Order: sequence, then structure tokens, then C-alpha cells
Amino acid sequence: MTQRGRVPVVVVMGVSGSGKSTVGRLLADRLGVPFAEADDLHPAANRAKMAAGRPLDDRDRMPWLHALADWLRQAEASGGGVMACSALKRHYRDLFRRAAPDVWFLSLVLDEETADRRVAGRKGHFMPARLVGSQYRALEPLEPGEPGRTLDATAEPHALADEAAAALRPAPG
Repeated sequence: MTQRGRVPVVVVMGVSGSGKSTVGRLLADRLGVPFAEADDLHPAANRAKMAAGRPLDDRDRMPWLHALADWLRQAEASGGGVMACSALKRHYRDLFRRAAPDVWFLSLVLDEETADRRVAGRKGHFMPARLVGSQYRALEPLEPGEPGRTLDATAEPHALADEAAAALRPAPG
């Protein structure tokens, strides 16, 4: 919870295959707030580009990031929410913080080989495993001063959601 005692808006971030969606849904359930999958808000052109094995650039991402920022703003105004989103770069997260000042980031980290294996094992997703490396090249980890926590994405998803929920609870006293 934030200092004001409200459930914050949480962005569960990381590369493809880190478990953002799974952990995000679990965390939203624990917090009793809505969940959003950022991939669902990608324009068709972005999905097609990734499905063709071409990584997105910032120009591709900007309309999508603004749509996500709008969702975060609305979630913060209505009592909280959890979104699964790669949020790879600091300036993306800065955009989110401008939209929803109380946003908190849960960064799920894992090695590239594990991410490759997880993504290759998914069925019916537009993101091919061959693009995982481009996400690692773009990834800017949470920096000091960014509100949130970094956790090992190889841990069990329920344990990750529990740890995140505990971190969001106000300190006693």
C-alpha cells in the first residue's frame, strides 16, 4: 500500500517469458484490483511486426505506451490495478509515473536462456523466441529511486505474488 493507505497501481515488468502475466494476475487477485495485460493493448501493426520476427522500436511503442499510461491513470483514480507490461526502459516507466504518480514496479528478472526456453514453449503468442535477445538489449533495470522491487522470476509464481503483496502492505505502527 502507499503511504496514503491505498492500493497502488502496480506494473509487473520484465522481458518476455519472465512470468509477468501469471504473477500479475495472482497479485491483482491478492490485492482485489483489476488486472490488465499490456499485450492486449498493442495495435495490430505492432503484433504483426513482432510476429514477423522484427523488434519494435520506440516509434512503434509510443502510441501503445500512451494507451497504457491512460489505463494506469484511470486505475489509480479508481482504487488501484495491476498491469503486466515489459516496461523495458526507464523513460517508459517515467511516462507511467507521470500518468500515475503512485505506480510501483515489480521487476521479474531471469537469465536469457531461461526466457528463451519459456517463450519457445508458449503456444499461440505473437512474440517469437528469437526476439527475446532484443528485449535484453533494450532492458534498463529498475534504478535507485524508482519505486518497486526486483525479484527472481525463476521462483514459484504464488511466492512472487505473495512477496510483492507483502511489500505493498503498510509498515506496522
